[in-house]
Amino acid sequence: MVDVHFDFICPWCLIGKRNLDVAISRLASLRRDVSIKVRWHSHQLLPDMPVAGMPYQAFYLARLGSEAIVTARRAQVQQAAREAGVELRFERIEVMPNTRMAHKLVAWATTTGAAVNPAALIERLFTGYFIDGEDIGNPHTLERIGLACGLDAAGLADHIARSQREAGLPLPRPPQADDVMGVPHFVVNSALSLSGLYAPGAIVDAMLRSLENH
Repeated sequence: MVDVHFDFICPWCLIGKRNLDVAISRLASLRRDVSIKVRWHSHQLLPDMPVAGMPYQAFYLARLGSEAIVTARRAQVQQAAREAGVELRFERIEVMPNTRMAHKLVAWATTTGAAVNPAALIERLFTGYFIDGEDIGNPHTLERIGLACGLDAAGLADHIARSQREAGLPLPRPPQADDVMGVPHFVVNSALSLSGLYAPGAIVDAMLRSLENH
């Protein structure tokens, strides 16, 4: 079991997810007797973000202080992303979203018995944001993505409407939340923690060590 704590506005979380995907594939070839289950946990980095979000470029300029620092930071992240096979397109992003509704969509799809792989929905939300520049805090965007991923139209519409009514309510705190200082954060078999970005090989090593201890 791998528990993953993440937020959709964190590019390192998208990179970490891709590295985890590779690690699980490698482990499957090494240990055919092992099946890895992944549980995804929301960890909002900016829970006080307005429901409608904020202008993306202006947000980072105010947060980091100068265009030069923003450019340097993005170049660093883009290089790491390319190594994981992801081409981040920051220039397409217009809105820094509140990710509460996106996380609630994943939780709803996971717990309602929908025949949708949560990892596929998470991947679509990540790529919609970081590659296509979609506003994943917008209910219409979330409904469109949910439909594209195969969620039931009527149930999805009801869920989106309920999420809009509950927009001011905080997300439930997941297990191990007190131990999460940043994201991505991985917990392997409730024992080994990996906080931050790790290469696929390091994740495989952690999973193998965890198996030895069980």
